[in-house]
Amino acid sequence: MLRRYKIENTKIVPAGDETAPILLYVNPDEDEKRLLVDSYQIDEHTLASALDPDEQARLECEPGHIAFIYKRPKNYSGEDQLLFKASTMGVFYFGDFIILVLADETSLFEGKQLAKVGSVRELVIRLIYRAIFHFMEHLRIINQIADDVEQKINKAMENRFLINLFALQKSLVYYQNAVNSNGALIEKIRHYAAKYGFTQEEMELLDDIAVENNQCYRQAEVYSNILASLMDARASIVSNNLNVLMKTLNIITIAIMVPTFVVSIFSMNVALPFGLREHPAFWIIMGLAGISVVSFFIFWKYKKW
Repeated sequence: MLRRYKIENTKIVPAGDETAPILLYVNPDEDEKRLLVDSYQIDEHTLASALDPDEQARLECEPGHIAFIYKRPKNYSGEDQLLFKASTMGVFYFGDFIILVLADETSLFEGKQLAKVGSVRELVIRLIYRAIFHFMEHLRIINQIADDVEQKINKAMENRFLINLFALQKSLVYYQNAVNSNGALIEKIRHYAAKYGFTQEEMELLDDIAVENNQCYRQAEVYSNILASLMDARASIVSNNLNVLMKTLNIITIAIMVPTFVVSIFSMNVALPFGLREHPAFWIIMGLAGISVVSFFIFWKYKKW
């Protein structure tokens, strides 16, 4: 699906003009892919990389344009079951216009990072900046979810919440790899900034983005280390909760079984011992059952089980 945009008063707004400088292709079909390859001379492999979620961020200098492949967070849905993934996006810079290619629908031009854009070249940088900020937003959400799941684990006796933590930990590994890959791309852009004609202001923006990306990586690393280091302890909590439940059930079972055993002896089809043939026999038997229960609990406390 093709959408056209333009820069108007430093804002990205939709445009109906075919000469619009910003072309956005969302999940392009085969005809659109062929158009990009034949008309704009975009390399087929590079175009496929822009739609491959497992592709690493990189920079490619092609005849007539520069290709920026970078990572961004994939839109989360309930079907993902707390697994956050990263997707890939391609930005093809032709000097006076750019082509954006991505696999899934997203709010691409929202956020304060894109509130003020002076040129299509600056837009390339700010799109990467937006992706970094998006990663940081997801990291905060992951941390909040992890805290909530940890509270539930304290009372849990099943593996469901542990599986949720495993999914969050896996998400952090994906994000670490994606942010680190973006960091390599940013460093390469900074290295060739003068060659690409970046202004001093744009180079300063690149420096800020590099710092933000590094902080994002460190944050993902800290969250991942915390989850990994405490995972065994959380698994032990679930196991201990189950042991406590089994202990309680055993107490109840034995407490019922002991008086039942006493009563069962006197209910056999034989003569009652101690000459118990009168009406007080029922109360004597019940008393013995009660004494057996009390004796059992005294013994339990003595053993400190």
